[in-house]
Amino acid sequence: MANIKSAIKRVQITERNRLRNKSYRSAVRTLMKRYFAAVDAYAANPSDESMQLVQAEMSAAYSKIDKAVKKGVLHPNNGARKKSRLVKALRMKQASAQAAS
Repeated sequence: MANIKSAIKRVQITERNRLRNKSYRSAVRTLMKRYFAAVDAYAANPSDESMQLVQAEMSAAYSKIDKAVKKGVLHPNNGARKKSRLVKALRMKQASAQAAS
């Protein structure tokens, strides 16, 4: 355990930041899972309502990813890769739906 006052404070700050970062990462993962579930639902039953749900979930996930990057929780390339995965998932499902039609 640290004896110096500044070192004790740094330990406290590090713990606070770790918990905040954990919260952001967890929220990003949760929103991505909800988005992928919405995309699967859209692929199973394409409709305007399901597409609106997909767009809403994508917007929420994009927003949280961008905020995590802005706060320094995620590296900018990591955020870009996550957003790319979101778009790619939708495009793959739409392509497979069009090929089946």
